[in-house]
Amino acid sequence: METIYAVINGDDTDGEKIRQAGEILKAGGLVAFPTETVYGLGGDALNPDSSRKIYAAKGRPSDNPLIVHICRWEDIYRIADPVPEAAQRLCEAFWPGPLTMILPKKDTVPDETTGGLDTVAVRFPSHPVAQRLIDAAGGFVAAPSANASGKPSPTMAEYVAEDMNGRIEMILDGGAVGIGLESTIVDLTGGEPTVLRPGYVTQEMLEKVLGDVVVDRTILDGTTAERPKAPGMKYRHYAPKGDLAIVEGEPEAVTEYINRLCAEAAAAGKKTGVIGTDETFSSYAADSVKTVGSRGDEEAIARSLYRILREFDDEEVEVMYSESFSTYGMGQAIMNRLLKAAGHRVITV
Repeated sequence: METIYAVINGDDTDGEKIRQAGEILKAGGLVAFPTETVYGLGGDALNPDSSRKIYAAKGRPSDNPLIVHICRWEDIYRIADPVPEAAQRLCEAFWPGPLTMILPKKDTVPDETTGGLDTVAVRFPSHPVAQRLIDAAGGFVAAPSANASGKPSPTMAEYVAEDMNGRIEMILDGGAVGIGLESTIVDLTGGEPTVLRPGYVTQEMLEKVLGDVVVDRTILDGTTAERPKAPGMKYRHYAPKGDLAIVEGEPEAVTEYINRLCAEAAAAGKKTGVIGTDETFSSYAADSVKTVGSRGDEEAIARSLYRILREFDDEEVEVMYSESFSTYGMGQAIMNRLLKAAGHRVITV
C-alpha cells in the first residue's frame, strides 16, 4: 500500500485534502490526523472492519478499546445511553478538549471498536483539523494514537510516517501537537467518577465540576490482570527501543547515581541517554542528555516527553535514565506515561 502524505497548510487546498481523507474513512480505510493531544489513527468507528484494520496496523491487542471521536457534542446521544447528568456537566466544562468519557454504549457501536465491552469511550477533540476530518467522515471516528503498539505516541507527523507508512491509506500532517500526552479518561459507568488515564484535564479540575472523583489504583502502580476498560491500562505503552529506568530521590543524589549508572553502561559499550530538566541538564554526563523543560512548567514537560523518547530511538540509545516528577496535577499524567515506558522500573536513591 502506498500511503498518501498530505501537509495541511492553512490554505484553499486543505479542504480537498480533508475531503479525500473523509472519503477514505467512509470507504473503510485508515487516516492518521493531528489532535490537540497526539496524532490519532482514524477509522470509521461504526464499521467493524475499520476497527479490525486499526488493530492490525498498530499491532494492538484487540481487547484494548478504541476511543470514538465526535465533532458535535450532541452526537454523544447517538452512541451512548444513558448519558448521565455528570457527563453533560463535563461536556460543558471541557469539550471540545482533551477529555474522554466512558459511558454505556448503544448497539450502533460494534464490539470491535469497544474491545468487546458494553461501554464506549468518547471524546470531542478541539483541534480544527480533527473536527473537520470527523465531520467529513460522517461524524464518528475511532482513533487510538497513530504509533505501532507499545512505542511512544507521535506528536509530529514524521513519527507517524515512521511507524505507519505503507500500512495506512493517508497521513494528514498538521504540524506539532499542542499538549503531547493522550486525553484524560474518566469512567462514568460506576458508582463514582473514576480516572482511568490521567491527562491534561486533572483530577482536581474534574472535582471542581463533579465533586469527589477517584483515581484508578493501577495508574501509578500498574498492577492489573483485568481486561482493560480504557486505552493504556494493561499493556506496556509509550516505550522506547532501549531500556529505560526512573531514578527518584533527592536531586543531588539522583544526578550522582544516574551519572554512575551511565558510566557503568558506557564501560560495557552501551550508548546512554538521560532525561533531565533545565535545572539539572548541565550536571549529567551521557552520550545524549535531553531536557524536558523546567520543573515549574509541567505543560512543557508533557509536550517534550514523547519527542525525547523518539529522539533516543533515532539516536539508537540503548540505556536511558530519567528523573522522576511530581504526581500531583498534570505531573500524575507525566509519571503515568514514564512508568509505562519504563515498565514500572523505578530506582530509589
